[in-house]
Amino acid sequence: MQTFTTKLNKNLNNQLQIIDLEETNLIDKAQKSILCLNSSLSKLRTSILSYTFKNEEEEILFFKEIKPGIFSQLIYHVKINNIEGKRPMGSFEIQQKYLLNELDKLTLFFNSHIEFYRYYRTNSIFLDDKLFVRGREDFHFHQDNPFIYTDPDFSTSMDNLVSEIIANDRLEVYLKAELESLSIKVNHSSWGQIVEIKKFSLEWTDNKSALVELIYALHAAGSINKGKLEIKVLAAFFEEAFNMKFTDIYRNYLGLKNRSIPTKYIDSLKTALLRKMEEDC
Repeated sequence: MQTFTTKLNKNLNNQLQIIDLEETNLIDKAQKSILCLNSSLSKLRTSILSYTFKNEEEEILFFKEIKPGIFSQLIYHVKINNIEGKRPMGSFEIQQKYLLNELDKLTLFFNSHIEFYRYYRTNSIFLDDKLFVRGREDFHFHQDNPFIYTDPDFSTSMDNLVSEIIANDRLEVYLKAELESLSIKVNHSSWGQIVEIKKFSLEWTDNKSALVELIYALHAAGSINKGKLEIKVLAAFFEEAFNMKFTDIYRNYLGLKNRSIPTKYIDSLKTALLRKMEEDC
């Protein structure tokens, strides 16, 4: 099992990283990620249904850690698709109220499952044989998860709730980053000047990884505000200028560092400029 799930996770993460770097529209990115994750979960289910766990510990490991690691990403992208699809295009106050309301939903979910949160967060294991083994149930914890019992051959009484907890943790980070981005735009008086730029309908037509390279290169070189401007502020500027969104520019940057050629776009800029200079001679 370990070999299969490790390979599946590696391929899945590679696909999601490509989508994250190349897709600029948040809704399109979420929808492509959902398709990718559904496919991986389907393969995982098929494999598990034909597999006999070596022992109870291996089954607990799968339903407490391995499956939630993938399913949580599906839940996250479904929620991002819903949140961004319904997000108002109004003033700062309107958008702030909308995002804060989404954060309140996470708090309500937490309060509804606080006992299980404590069990899970403290790495407790004394109920694992009831919570993460198929065919067993434990009603000690309040349960109103809509995903529960949808597939008794591929679910336990609490593995889907673990997935939602992980997804909500990630979603909380996303929502707080969006609120911070809104505040940055409001609190920087020069931000309004970008509206004049946007009337020209500027569009970033290269892939997102290229723009991430450019942003970090400008920051590293101290080309804007002598390098004292935070990356998140610089990224928000480019988002506004090109009407796009970075889900997590820091994770994008880590992806660049792991590539065989980390500065692929920057290198291509030099080549393109030299070629242009030669042509203009």
